[in-house]
Amino acid sequence: MTAMRVLVIEDELPLAELIQAGLRSEGLLADTAERGEDALWMAAASPYDVICLDVNLPGIDGFETCRRLRDAGVDVPILMLTARDAVDDRITGLQTGADDYLVKPFDFGEFVARVRALARRPPVRDPERLVVGDLVMDPVGRTLTRAGTPVDLSVKELQILEVFMRNPGRVLTRLQILEGAWDQGYEHRSNVIDVYVRYLREKIDRPFGRTTLETVRGAGYRLRVEGPD
Repeated sequence: MTAMRVLVIEDELPLAELIQAGLRSEGLLADTAERGEDALWMAAASPYDVICLDVNLPGIDGFETCRRLRDAGVDVPILMLTARDAVDDRITGLQTGADDYLVKPFDFGEFVARVRALARRPPVRDPERLVVGDLVMDPVGRTLTRAGTPVDLSVKELQILEVFMRNPGRVLTRLQILEGAWDQGYEHRSNVIDVYVRYLREKIDRPFGRTTLETVRGAGYRLRVEGPD
């Protein structure tokens, strides 16, 4: 069994060296990098158990580094380190793929405990990318592309399309769509689904010459799964 290996990306050299020395004193292996660009190739080249990533980096910042690591398929747990305690920053970090967030200055004992806790997590990362034909949705980032082209949808349109993309080829009743895209406090209106399906068709089908959102008479709607062209 090999020792736990940690990658620390921190541009403040004295702090990086302190963290590295502290981790080594705990019996862990620790490498350091000063830039996000270095983290990308290092994470691809070596099997790390945890990545500790500072937000304020020269070049690409920690948020962008985290996003690129996840896009590259790196599923190592990421602990973001930052002096910024704003809630928006923490949300951004988690949305870009971080697993935990620690604000500087931090207690080193807590830091090590969090690193060890992250290393114990099984590698079950799923970026929640939904793919149906050439439709690709990121529900967390609230983005959609069709054949590589970004499609601008409202939050509710994305929520409704997500219900369809999680049930490709399946006929969904209006009630099933309502239950999937609205909370329980929503006041039911029978035609609201028809209206939103019309909106979606204007955005994801018509501009691309497609007919993927089908009406099934007397039953509801279905997202047709298209085969290769």
